[in-house]
Amino acid sequence: MGAPVERTRIRRLPDKAVRERDALHAVLDAGMLAHVAFVHDGQPYAVPVAYGRDGDSVLLHGSTGSRLFRLLAGGAPCCFSVTLLDGLILARSAFEASMRYRSAMVLGTCGVVSDQVPALRLISEHLVPGRWDVIRPPSSKELAATLVLRLPLAEWSLKVSDGWPETGPEDEGWSPPVGVIPIRTVLDDFVAGEA
Repeated sequence: MGAPVERTRIRRLPDKAVRERDALHAVLDAGMLAHVAFVHDGQPYAVPVAYGRDGDSVLLHGSTGSRLFRLLAGGAPCCFSVTLLDGLILARSAFEASMRYRSAMVLGTCGVVSDQVPALRLISEHLVPGRWDVIRPPSSKELAATLVLRLPLAEWSLKVSDGWPETGPEDEGWSPPVGVIPIRTVLDDFVAGEA
C-alpha cells in the first residue's frame, strides 16, 4: 500500500484513488511514454520521454545537452506522469461524457545513474523486449553523450476511472447510444526500413 501524502492526495473524485503499489507498477509497466514536467526560470515545461521501471523507481535517458536532463541531474524537482487511455464513456449528455483511464503521477528528484549500460538495457527491453540482444552496444562516445536518471517511486498517486455513463432525470427523452468505446494500444507488424 502507498501511504497517502498530502501533495499527491487525490482531491477531485477521491474514490478513484488507488493506493496499491502493484497497481502503480502495472500502469508504469504497460505505458511507454511519460511526460516529465519541471520549471525553469519561472516557466513550466512538460517533455515526453521514454522510460522503464526498475523495481521501485523509473529510469529515464536523454542527451547530456538536454536542458531537461541537465536540470534533473542537478536536483531540480519534477513531476513524472503516465496516462493510459482505456475508453471513451458516451452518456446522454456532454456533461456526463468521460473517459476510462489509468493515470500515475510521481513527484520527486532524480539521481544520476553511473552504470548506464544495464539501465539503458532495461529501458530498451521495456519498449521492445529482446531488442537489446540484437543491436550494437552503445559506444563510449555515445555513453558520454547520454544521461541516465533514476526517479524513486516514493511520492506518487494513481487515479483509475473505469466507470459507466451516468443518467439523470434531465436526460429523459434523449436516446443517443450510451456506453463505452474501448480503446486498445496495439503494436502492429514490424515494417522494415532501409539499412
